[in-house]
Amino acid sequence: MTAPGTSPKTLYRVRPRGFCAGVVRAIEIVDLGLQAYGAPIYVLHEIVHNRYVVEELAAKGAVFVNSLAEVPVGARLIFSAHGVSPAVRELAASRRLRVIDATCPLVTKVHLEAVKFAREGYTILLIGDREHDEVEGTSGEAPAATLVVSSVAEADAVRVPDPSRVVYLTQTTLSQYDTAEIIARLRQRFPGIKGPPADDICYATQNRQQAVETVARRAGLVLVVGSKNSANSNRLVEVAERAGARAHLIEDEHGIRPAWLEGVAGVALTAGASAPEVLVERVSARLQEMGFSRVEEVEVIPEDVRFTLPAELAPFSAAR
Repeated sequence: MTAPGTSPKTLYRVRPRGFCAGVVRAIEIVDLGLQAYGAPIYVLHEIVHNRYVVEELAAKGAVFVNSLAEVPVGARLIFSAHGVSPAVRELAASRRLRVIDATCPLVTKVHLEAVKFAREGYTILLIGDREHDEVEGTSGEAPAATLVVSSVAEADAVRVPDPSRVVYLTQTTLSQYDTAEIIARLRQRFPGIKGPPADDICYATQNRQQAVETVARRAGLVLVVGSKNSANSNRLVEVAERAGARAHLIEDEHGIRPAWLEGVAGVALTAGASAPEVLVERVSARLQEMGFSRVEEVEVIPEDVRFTLPAELAPFSAAR
């Protein structure tokens, strides 16, 4: 509560925030799959990178695995929103797994670009985190033709067979600012380098980054709700810091440290694309209890995108 005689502190609730269309689709696929076919349904890797979401779906009967060897032959399996390589698809087929694909359509777009450019004889410089599920899946489309570049330093060091036949693609959840620096360096080294027909960084990632950058300038502190292994959530922290604000990634309201709030008149609150709104509400309530009683909703970019479900689940969605 605000002490008597003091000005209320402001909580800026930034929009857009939280679930993107790809995450909504992926979670709905697991939910509908459980309703349509019953538990257990196996999911390769975390369906999205958020502990709360994974635990909630696990309680309903989803079984999350890190290897297809953990899935019984003939079982029903969901590929996560991050996508998988052709080798994983082939292994799933060999085990007669009944696959439902929850790969985000924007990730699928990058996969198709990789296949196209590899067939045309290009070396693909894939900008991203080589340990991330999405990058593993994309690079698996054309492993012999793909080199992962994770930094400007790696852009300086990378070597290609034919400098005149080079293309870059990107992980969809990167910081648009860091990616721009890497692309600029690659263009210096390979003046003829080609890029994707349309930006690979997804609309939701860019929108959330632009919104945070805008609001960070008027807030002393930015809190990003998201899991530590969420790439796009971590990038939001970096964008806020680049804009001059202090920023922290928290999983929920228990992650708030009172010391962060000392001397702060305004806090901006946002969430990564895989973080549910229920966690934002819990953090928001806690901040109001801690004195940020003036709440301002700040919508920087309107967002209204929805992706269609896989054909096999559409009838169940209509029935629900």
